[in-house]
Amino acid sequence: MSQPSTVPVVEHAAARKRYEILVDGRRAGLTAYRDRGAQRVFYHTEIDDAFAGQGLASRLVQEALTDVRNSGKRIVPVCPYVAKFLKRHEEFADLVDDVTPDVLRWLDTEPA
Repeated sequence: MSQPSTVPVVEHAAARKRYEILVDGRRAGLTAYRDRGAQRVFYHTEIDDAFAGQGLASRLVQEALTDVRNSGKRIVPVCPYVAKFLKRHEEFADLVDDVTPDVLRWLDTEPA
């Protein structure tokens, strides 16, 4: 008899300014952000190689963006994966602000 697979869980690790996706309690990936006023600037997403190809990045980003919607913030997709996700998921289009040179300069100078 096979063991039931564990459903991945997305958690907001606010103190570390990221969302994490956990599989069997192990962190499988993350999407990192910095808040800039009413904007949540996503700048990096990664999935551990051991979990690649399972659709975890998409689930992680979808749940993170849903949380942003619920918080009343806006999304700035500096991260290429988040930007690509947003092109395929127009339901978040009303929350997206453009990546501008000002945002990029701010991100370079903002402490981690």
